[in-house]
Amino acid sequence: MQTDWAPEHAEALREHLAKGLSYAEIAAAINAKFKTAYSRNAAIGRARRMGLAGSDRPGGWPKLTPKAQQPSLRKLRKRHSLDAVWRLPVFERTETAKLRCAEVDPRHLSLFDLEPNDCRYPYGGDEENEAITFCGHPRRQGSSYCAPHFRLTCGRGAASRQSAETVPPKLVEAA
Repeated sequence: MQTDWAPEHAEALREHLAKGLSYAEIAAAINAKFKTAYSRNAAIGRARRMGLAGSDRPGGWPKLTPKAQQPSLRKLRKRHSLDAVWRLPVFERTETAKLRCAEVDPRHLSLFDLEPNDCRYPYGGDEENEAITFCGHPRRQGSSYCAPHFRLTCGRGAASRQSAETVPPKLVEAA
């Protein structure tokens, strides 16, 4: 039988097995003596090929018990009945908020028709298959939008500004 185990290594395996050492201890002893790198599993495999392999478990250990029976399908159905399923909340319809508009007549340019200095405020896309167009008027310096759209999104009266301005400042005393 051709293996990568040297005959003296196999003989040492046989001797250690006769002494009652575990395969992990045998692999460690052979590695220390012969400067090899056999693993526990390599020692088990070699012992099996030599016809010496037995259980690595000492005789006094209890046998493993079989896994508990899986619950029957009837029990699973009962546990996962519709009564146990969470009900989705029902939401009431609310009125759509009135959107503010900039007082500008957009040019409705496509993305490909926009020039570098054109306003990029989007229009459309609310309905399915509705094209999205852009304002297209000359944009404000340092912004992607023209002046009316800049005031609508970033200036005074914008939704982000309104929420920030409604919170009163908090005074803190120094100790």
